[in-house]
Amino acid sequence: MPHITPTLYSEEIFRDHRGIISSFNSLDLSSFKRTYFITHPSTETIRAWQGHQFETKIFKVTQGRFAVAFVKIDDFENPSKNLNAEYKILTAVNNEFLYIPKGFANGLKALDANSTIQVYSDFYLDESINEKKRFSPNMWLDWNAIK
Repeated sequence: MPHITPTLYSEEIFRDHRGIISSFNSLDLSSFKRTYFITHPSTETIRAWQGHQFETKIFKVTQGRFAVAFVKIDDFENPSKNLNAEYKILTAVNNEFLYIPKGFANGLKALDANSTIQVYSDFYLDESINEKKRFSPNMWLDWNAIK
């Protein structure tokens, strides 16, 4: 069953005399069609906001740290400027996935230079491009306050 709110998945760890298994068995990836990586050489770069009325995304940091922000969009043609954005800080060390369902806009900011984030999408590229809405990075969140 799809989530209707953003959900953070932490790794499940099993240890015994043979070693360690870390997994994300509760994360269902069956509906996802593609994955890609984004690297931000600078911590000054803000990639925001991309709104997805129908597309779901999952984010996983593979190197460094990222602030991944999200906001539920009330109207994709004319969203309110007073929406409440939230963010999670994801790190490669913490090994977490952040699921952001359809109906949200998301944004990214690297907190360490040369950080890389992997993104999973349940839409093919041409589908994503045709349904994505872009909004000003200055809406909903003070990116400079995130360290």
